[in-house]
Formats: sequence, structure tokens, C-alpha cells
Amino acid sequence: MKYLVEVEKCREGTTGSPSVGPAYRSVFAKDGFPPPVPGVDSCWDVFRLSVERNPGNRMLGRREIVDGKAGKYVWLTYKEVYDMVMKVGTSIRSCGVEKGNCCGIYGANCPEWIISMEACNAHGIYCVPLYDTLGAGAVEFIISHAEVQIVFVDEKKIVELLKAFPDAAKFLRIIVSFGKIFPEQKEEFRQFGLRAYSWDEFLFLGNSQKVDLPLINKTDICTIMYTSGTTGDPKGVLISNESILTLMAGVNRLLESMNEQFHDDDVYLSYLPLAHIFDRVIEEMFIFQGASIGFWQGDVKLLVEDIGALKPSIFCAVPRVLDRIYTGLQDKIAKGGLIKHTLFNVAYKYKLRNMINGSKHDEAAPFLDRIIFSKVKQGLGGNVRLILSGAAPLATHVEEFLRVVTCAHVQQGYGLTETCAGTFVSLPNCPSMLGTVGPPVPNIDVRLESVPEMGYDALADQPRGEICIRGKTLFSGYHKREDLTNEVLVDGWFHTGDIGEWQSDGSLKIIDRKKNIFKLSQGEYVAVENLENIYGSIAAIDSIWIYGSSFESFLVAVINPNIQAIERWGEENGVSGEFSSLCENPKAKEYILAELNKTAKAKKLKGFEFIKAIHLDPVPFDMERDLLTPTFKKKRPQLFNYYQSVIFELYKSNK
Repeated sequence: MKYLVEVEKCREGTTGSPSVGPAYRSVFAKDGFPPPVPGVDSCWDVFRLSVERNPGNRMLGRREIVDGKAGKYVWLTYKEVYDMVMKVGTSIRSCGVEKGNCCGIYGANCPEWIISMEACNAHGIYCVPLYDTLGAGAVEFIISHAEVQIVFVDEKKIVELLKAFPDAAKFLRIIVSFGKIFPEQKEEFRQFGLRAYSWDEFLFLGNSQKVDLPLINKTDICTIMYTSGTTGDPKGVLISNESILTLMAGVNRLLESMNEQFHDDDVYLSYLPLAHIFDRVIEEMFIFQGASIGFWQGDVKLLVEDIGALKPSIFCAVPRVLDRIYTGLQDKIAKGGLIKHTLFNVAYKYKLRNMINGSKHDEAAPFLDRIIFSKVKQGLGGNVRLILSGAAPLATHVEEFLRVVTCAHVQQGYGLTETCAGTFVSLPNCPSMLGTVGPPVPNIDVRLESVPEMGYDALADQPRGEICIRGKTLFSGYHKREDLTNEVLVDGWFHTGDIGEWQSDGSLKIIDRKKNIFKLSQGEYVAVENLENIYGSIAAIDSIWIYGSSFESFLVAVINPNIQAIERWGEENGVSGEFSSLCENPKAKEYILAELNKTAKAKKLKGFEFIKAIHLDPVPFDMERDLLTPTFKKKRPQLFNYYQSVIFELYKSNK
């Protein structure tokens, strides 16, 4: 396989043990993994050395608010941020918080978030992010479980934080608002035995003290990231400095090998949650380069406006954001009239064909880029050269479309919190990797392990199995849960629970989830995530949740249809009405069912894998109803509870 080298032989299974495929690593690491950068032993060194090299570079920016409207970005330099970090760190220590203690950060991305994080890095304090979308129950659990002593909080989240009391007050001593804090809020915290400060007050709290920075080792824990989880309490993933530094070294090796390095004049839009490892490691890489990080306003409806004002050069996204961009572009194309629509399609097919035949994306159709596709590029600020998608699978038709029209590299990545995010990433100018997550990053070993009960064989001609990872990017365990750690870390290999399929070029395709398997009444096993990936590729579907009862012989599904596709169907078939009423129309359901059946036949699915009945919900699955995790993974038990009556009716009316 072109982009892999074998480092360990395969192993046939014995009684009670599955067979395992060969261990591979990236061809870019054939001579060994990239060494760590000399003098960089911690995430604090990443920032400290960047300040020494780039004191006057723009580091953190937010939009200036003038007369209630967002204006241009206003920036803090690396040196200005460093001075604030030192003040915050001294103030934290003056409150009695020491190396190895835990500091929570609760709120949306902003400069104060990074400043607080760097203060933790400087003093060896474990940074414990709290998802901006988590409710009071999870916030209380994490604060208590991690024994958090100090919390930095967005002033908009103070009311939410107070809901976690009195239970959260066992270990917590200090509250610091990123902005202001009202006297009555201070009093509420005081009644629980806590001191509360505004940001400006806290900056000067330790002014009279001098505090030495502790010695920080590579193996010291840097952050505890609690995974949102689809069931049960969140798990605290212990991530060391070494994990993050190893990941950064591997990504740098990959970028250098592809001549796509980051530079100090790069600009990044920070809107994906810093409480997730994906954004955290990306921002660490930007900081190491001395590059600039601009923050969004916190409203997804204003995201495109923020992109236009910031003009980022690197854009990271989750599929849901890219789906919105794709849908918006398709809508504009459809409304452009017959001539413009036809010209666009001809240009699109011409450039796509050249890319498939081996042309680099910027050489496939430069003239068409200037007169047609440059308008899409300008819509993303005009400077984006790399779009990276992670956290969930990106639909193949969306990925292909964006590769052609954005005039930028569009790459999918894969990783988990436990693997420090960056584990696989597709390579630029490799059309064969469309729909895959690419080969492994050159700092890990990977192998597949057979899953016989699901029919996946790691030793077959087309190897399929559970993805297992080995390397220094791996987490140090689950906080206070050695039992769970031992379940997934076996002989140095982390068992991801995801099912992968090696492609002929050495890239990996995620095809299923090991635990998401159920049995229908006739005894057939259904790998539901694999089916959702297949059916989810239909352009008329934004999202799909498939359910199968063990007392029934067929599958049903709840679908979030694509609004443009349904409205277009309505126009073509003389059916009028709002989107919500179209979703209730039996003929619209017949149209979507026909698309499902067409795809099932094309993919040669088995009869029991065909979907027999559907419900169209115009309201997308969301976190507000607790149907999705903050990383947009489906919460299957919650989906079942929410749609239980719908499921019952689908089975009842289709017998």
C-alpha cells in the first residue's frame, strides 16, 4: 500500500482471541518517528518559545463592537498575551492552587480562554475544559470528579454554573468571570464559601507576590478532557504534554512531506470548541508557529460574516458546518438561472475530471477558478488554502464538491480524544482518498483486529476490523477509572471501537462502530453505523437515525431531509406548502423511500438492510433535545426515548 510501511506481522487468532492484521505506519515515518523539538518539553514551552521568537506577532484577536455592531478584528501580540498569562498564573497561585491541581474553564472560545489555558500550562495545573453546551448536571459531575479548585467562566455562563451548586462546592474555591460579575452573583458564591472575581480584578490579585514556575516534565498531565459520551457519565481523558507534543511533531512531518507547512502569517478562525481536543491541538500548532488566532462572535448565523472579516488561511470544520456551506452554495446555483446553472455544471465536471486524472487542484482549471470558482473562495474570505474536516464522517458528495469549488485542499481527518485527535488525515491532491480519512499521521502504528461476530476479517483480501492504535500520542488513562482504561488499552494498543477498512493506496475508510450492532427478530445482525453512512450519502438527506427492534424483522428510520431537495421535489411535482408540511406529505415520504431503495440496491445491501418505513422530521437532531453530543455524535438511547412513539407507529402501520 503506497502510503504505508509494515512494521509488525499479522497474527492468526487462536481459540477465544481474534486475528489481527499487520501493524503499519506512515511512509513518511519509514526511517522512524519524527523526534521532538529540542527544548520543547511541555505545552508551556510551545508558547514560551514562540513568544521569544515572535513577540510582536498578532496572536489573539476578537471583533471590535462599535454602536452594537461587530467591526474589524483587534489584536493582542504574543508579548501582550504573555504578560497577561504571567499575571493570571500568579493570581491563581496566590489563591493556593498548585501544580497538579485542577482548573476548570467554562465558556465559548475567546482570548481569555487561551490566556487561562496558558496560565495552567505555565504552572503545571491540569486544565479541565467544560463543554460550552453541557448542562448543569454534567458540569457538577466534572467539577466534583476532577476535584476542580478554580473555574474560569464566561460571564454568560455564570447563571448556568450556579445551578451546579451546592454539590459543586466541595472542592471549588475560586470563580473568575471572563468579563464582569454582578455583586449579587458574588454574594451567591460567597454563601457557598467561594470567592468570585471579575477578569480585571483577578489580573491584579497576585500583584504583590512573586511566584516561581515549577519544573514540568513531558509525561506530566497537561489537561483532563471529559468526553461527552453517548451514554453514562463523561469520562476524564488524561492527556500528557508528551501526547500533544508528539502529535505536533507528526503533523509537522506530514505537512513538510507534502510541502504544506504552517507559517507565522497564517490566520485561524477559532470557533470549534476549545473544550474538544481537535481544536485544542490545532491552536497549539498555530501558537508554535507564531501565527494568528481570531475568535468568532459565538453565533453560528454570523460565522460567514466572521470569516469575511478575518480572512483565515486555514479553516477547520465539523461536517455539519460544511454541509451548511454546501447546501447554501447549491441553493445559490439553483437560483442562478438555467444558463448560469449549466455553465457551472460544465465547469465543475471539467475541473473534477482533470483532478481525477492527476492534476493538482490549483492546476486543474486555473481559468475557471478565476472566473467561476473564485466567488466561492471569496465567500470564505479569499485566503483559505486548507479546509480540514473532523469529528464525524463528511459525506462523499459534499467533500468532492468542496474540493472542486473552494480552490483549497479539502481533507478529512480522524482521531479520538484518547488518541490526541490527529490520527489519520487524507492527503492533498489524492482523489483516490475521497471518502476516506487517509493514512496514519507519522507518529503512530495502526493495525486492524478482526470482529468475527460482525463479519469483519483483518486478514481478508479487503482487510476490515477494529482500528487499534499504538504510540506516544495515546492518553494516559481515564481519570479515576482504571477499570475502563484496562478495557481499551491492551498490550500498548488502544482499541478505538471503530471499524476501518484499508484501501489499496494505504488510506483508511471508517465503515462502522463495533458496539452499534443489534439483532432483528429473524436473527440477522445489523451494523447500524455502516448503514447510516451509506444512506446518509443521499443528497436529499441531511441526517438519518436507523432503528431496528429485536421483536421486528425490518428497519425503520427517522430522517432530517434536506430542505432544498424537498422543496425542489415539491415544485417539480406540484406539491405546495411549507417545509414542515411537505415533511408530513405521504408522497414526500415515498420519494425519500425510493431514494433509499435505489441506494440500497446500488450498494447491494441485503434485504433486511433495506429501510421499510420512515418519519421525516424537519427539525434537525440537536444538542438542545439531548439527541447529539457536542461533537455531533448520535445519542442512540436518547433518540429512541425521544422518538419512541414515532417508532411504535412506524412498526404498527407497516405490518
